[in-house]
Amino acid sequence: QVQLVESGGGLVQAGGSLRLSCAASGFSLDYFAIGWLRQAPGREREVVGCINSSDGSTYYADSVQGRFTISRDSAKNTVYLQMNSLEPEDTAVYYCATDMSRDMSIATLFFGNLEVWGQGTLVTVSS
Repeated sequence: QVQLVESGGGLVQAGGSLRLSCAASGFSLDYFAIGWLRQAPGREREVVGCINSSDGSTYYADSVQGRFTISRDSAKNTVYLQMNSLEPEDTAVYYCATDMSRDMSIATLFFGNLEVWGQGTLVTVSS
């Protein structure tokens, strides 16, 4: 069974850091790209970024560029979202997802068919 499970959310003060994990089962992240998205209460879902399987390239939304970093640990079949310099505006439920392709782009995250989603993990940033 193909599955993604996020973890690592919690409460953090503004300026702090958190690392989210997205553990995959039923498929290898060596061959499939993973994207991160988030949704704040009362707001539309927002793209965060993605990491590709072919070359490990990463792409980020402007809102998180320079503060967030996506990485992959093949041995653990897990993708991470390192979030630094967190702001109250980063408060949201964070999801990892994939369209089961080798590579994705920011456009894919906006317009593509993301077939597999995790359950989400809540990040709350206090001011």
